[in-house]
Amino acid sequence: MQNVLSNEFATRLHIKENIYLDMGLIIFGSLFVAVSSQIAFYLPFTPVPITGQTFAVLLMGAVLGSRRGGLSLALYVLEGVLGLPVFAGGTGGMAVLFGPTAGYLIGFIPAAILVGYLSEKGFDRNWISMFFALFLGLAVIYLFGVIRLLSFVGNEKVFLFGVAPFLVGDLLKTGMVMILIPSGWKLLNKSK
Repeated sequence: MQNVLSNEFATRLHIKENIYLDMGLIIFGSLFVAVSSQIAFYLPFTPVPITGQTFAVLLMGAVLGSRRGGLSLALYVLEGVLGLPVFAGGTGGMAVLFGPTAGYLIGFIPAAILVGYLSEKGFDRNWISMFFALFLGLAVIYLFGVIRLLSFVGNEKVFLFGVAPFLVGDLLKTGMVMILIPSGWKLLNKSK
C-alpha cells in the first residue's frame, strides 16, 4: 500500500514539475519573441518593418514544439493586445491589431504550431526537411500578413510591400534557426 501511495505521489510531483516547466518555457518563448521584435528596421516604402520576430517565431516553434510554441506566440500576441510594448518598435495595444501588420502577428501563432508539429514528426532531424518545415512556417506568416495588408496597399503593391523586401532576410533568419535548433534541443533536454 505504501509503495502504491509513493508511486502516486511521485507521479503527481512529476506532473506538477512538467506543468511548471511548460509554463516557464511558454513565458520564455513569448519574451524571446518580444525581445527579438525590438530589432526593427523601417523601410520608407512599406508599413511592414524588418524585424527579428520571424527568427524567434520559427526557433520557438521548432524547439518548444507545437503546443508550447503555439501557446508562447498566443501569449506574445495577448501581451501586445493588452498594451505591453512587445510588438516591433516597442508598440502594443489593440490598435496594432487593426493596422497593416496585424496579419503577420496573428500568423505567428499557426506558424509556430506548424513548425513545432513538423519538428515533433522528425522534420528537424535533417537539413532538407528542416528547411522545408521552416519554409512552410514562413509561408503561413506571409499568407496571414498579405491577406491583411491587402486592405491597406491593394493587389498591385502587396507583393512589393509585404513579401519582396523580406525574402532575403527571412532566408538568412531561416539559416540561423537551422543552426540553432540542435542547441535549443540540447538546452531543453537539460532542463528536463
